[in-house]
This record gives sequence, structure tokens and C-alpha cells, in this order.
Amino acid sequence: MSALPGVLLLGMENAISLTVLRELGEHGVPVHGVARSARSIAVASRHCRGWTPRPAGPIATWLPQMIARSGVGAVLAIAESDLVELAALPARIGDCHMLAPRLDRLARVLDKRQTLEAAAEAGLLVPQTWQPMAGEDFAARVAAMRYPLVAKWANPQAILPVLEAAGLPWRKTDYLHGPDDLRALLERFAPIGRWPLIQQYCGGVGLGQMLYMQDGRATLRFQHRRLHEWPPEGGVSTLCRAEPAASHAAQMALSEKLLQAIGWEGQAMVEYRHEPGSGRYWLMEVNGRFWGSQPLAWHCGAHFAWESYRRSVLGQGDAVPAPRDDLRARYMVPETKRLARILLNPDRIDDPHFRRRPLAELGGYLAAFFDPRSRYYVFSARDPRPWLRDMGQIVRKAVRRES
Repeated sequence: MSALPGVLLLGMENAISLTVLRELGEHGVPVHGVARSARSIAVASRHCRGWTPRPAGPIATWLPQMIARSGVGAVLAIAESDLVELAALPARIGDCHMLAPRLDRLARVLDKRQTLEAAAEAGLLVPQTWQPMAGEDFAARVAAMRYPLVAKWANPQAILPVLEAAGLPWRKTDYLHGPDDLRALLERFAPIGRWPLIQQYCGGVGLGQMLYMQDGRATLRFQHRRLHEWPPEGGVSTLCRAEPAASHAAQMALSEKLLQAIGWEGQAMVEYRHEPGSGRYWLMEVNGRFWGSQPLAWHCGAHFAWESYRRSVLGQGDAVPAPRDDLRARYMVPETKRLARILLNPDRIDDPHFRRRPLAELGGYLAAFFDPRSRYYVFSARDPRPWLRDMGQIVRKAVRRES
């Protein structure tokens, strides 16, 4: 039995939760999951000490009783929707710590408009942004904008139920290549009177700078470059590599300054588009939850969940060793889907700046299996059962589609 207080982990369904579970488990923290299904991949991990089906209703109606029964010392959550509910609860319930940002700070990073305003004040470069509002002269705006553009919702959690009620599909990003595309998007959302942010398209490569903040300073830093995404024109990171700490040092200082200005406590990733030629870093967003490329940080020894736990629950304040910066991590299912689209259906790639190099992509995909720097989002030789469960579910879905 571990002498460390346990953790209740809300959400066991994806590679992020699996990584948090593995990280804490390897540090000797007993983790009990709250999952929507027994088939959730993290439930299969050897580090999962047990799991409970997620009760119906708001978290506030069932979490205090679950904490009392389990005697855990901390609660962690993966999904933004869960973080919002945890942020509305007291920072502690008895002796149990809610390892979630407070509501006022979380609101500032969930609302991209507030994030961009804080970033501009802190001296960061932010893309030209327009938030359409009812009553504006849309025709003048359409004519004045510089294309291509990107459309994304300022506060996804707030707009999702509105879109669902109106029968409108959720899209994380829309690429607008010209005035006709923008007019069509404005008309699509006219019935609800709500529109996504319209931003200038920023070229370059994706750069994520991760920091753990406590009392206004960063106690842990890590950064990575996105090499591949799904869909190919932008989305979930499917291949990323660690960046040396000496690279982008001035920008890392600005990332810390931004989080200080927000008053952020805990882990966050500040996402940029970096243009190596011009040296410019365009802020995309601040991600206030555990992020999709968390597995790379874990493989490199940048343990953000453990940092949160040990500082908040154990009261430790000593410095941590510098993480590795020589590894890459692949999210194999979407990485394979990405390759299939490039090879078989390149016309569906909606980014005019995306370079289509099918032979190079195929060669790189195969060579990575033999690269000693390669690591994986789900597969781990030390903990193989989640990968086996994931593969089994993929096969079952394929069989059902064929039947």
C-alpha cells in the first residue's frame, strides 16, 4: 500500500488521462478513476487502482460523497467542462485538494478574446482578430479583411450547447480562403446571432510552451514543436518533438509574463505559430488544462501532474531535474489517418499553404518506427494493456462498419 494520499481522476477516456495516470502511478500515487465506460483505455492501465462509473448530474452533487468514501487527497480532471465545475467548488473539500484553476482565472483563458487582450498588454504578438456582432456592417468587414482567415469560437464550452440546440455542427476551426467563404460562414450562424472569432491566418510551425505556475513564477518548463497534426491543416498534434530549453528562451519569458498577468496557478500551455524566417511568434491560445501532447512531456520527464500533486498535496518546494529534449512522440491512430488523407485524398486538405509531399510523408512514417527517439502517446512497453484495448476497439469498430 502507498503511503501517499490518493488521487481521484475524472475522465479516463483518452491518451491525456492515460498519461496523467501513468505519471502519478510511477511516482507511487494511488489513482482511482471516474470513467464513463469500463472500456475506457486508462482503466486498463496497471496504474489504475480501481474505477467508478461516472454518476449522472453535476459534479457538485456527487463528488463530495465520493471524496468522503475514498479518502483521496486530491482531485484532477482532464476535460474543460469538468474543470469549470471543479473551479466553482471550494479549493479544498475537507483534506482533499481540488487541483483545478480558480474560476475567474479559468474564464480568462477559456475566452480567447480576454486571452488576446491580456497577451497584447504583456507585449506578445497577437493575430488581427474580429469578433462579429449583431448589427455590424458585415459587408464592409468582408471587403476589408486580408485573406486567408481562420474562424474559431472564443469560448467553445459556452457555444457548444447553443450550436447543439440549433442543429449546427461543431467545428474547431474553419479556413476561409476568400470573401465568399467568410460570407457563407456569417450566414451559417446568423440564425443564432453568434459568430466565431475571425483571425488572420498565421503561417509557420506550431510551438507549445508548457509551464507550471506557483505564486507568480514557473517551477517547471517544457516546450515542443508540432510536426504533424490531424487534420493535416491544423488540429490535434499527432507528431511532436521536444525543443531544447535554450531555444525560444525570450518567448518562454513572455509566456511566463502572460501567465503572471492572468494570475494563473497550475499547469498551462501557451500555444504559438512560430515563423522561423521572421522570428515572429503569433499567440494562438492559452490551454489551461492538460494538453494533447502530454505524452511527450511525460516521456521526457516533464511531469506536470506530479508537479501539481507534490506542491499542492505534499507541500514540496524543491526544484525538479531538467527534462530531456531529444525525444519525439506519435499519436498513431490520427497520424495514420493523416497519412491516408495525404496519400489518398489530398484534395480534402483545406490549407493552401500545406506542402503535399506524399513520398516523403510515407518514408518518414515508416522510418519513425526504427528511430530510437520515437515514443508513443498510447503504447508503452511498461504498460501495454491500454494499447491492446485501444487496438481491440479499433478492430471491433472496423468489423461493425463492414457488417
